[in-house]
Amino acid sequence: MAYSHTNSKGVTYYLHAKDVTLRGGKQQRIFYFAKDQRPEAVNDLPSGYTVVENPRNGFLTLKKK
Repeated sequence: MAYSHTNSKGVTYYLHAKDVTLRGGKQQRIFYFAKDQRPEAVNDLPSGYTVVENPRNGFLTLKKK
């Protein structure tokens, strides 16, 4: 089951991860929230991160502790 978080507006989002290649050739893993579950869904919140909600629009992001 994918990690889910419900924001203050009552909308449930699911955490996803994707490995991307930056312009310099470096590999980096990015995390993002989506309203639906996709194959890239992550089961657990990564260690050292916390979920932060933007108070103006309710968007969710990850922030290092």
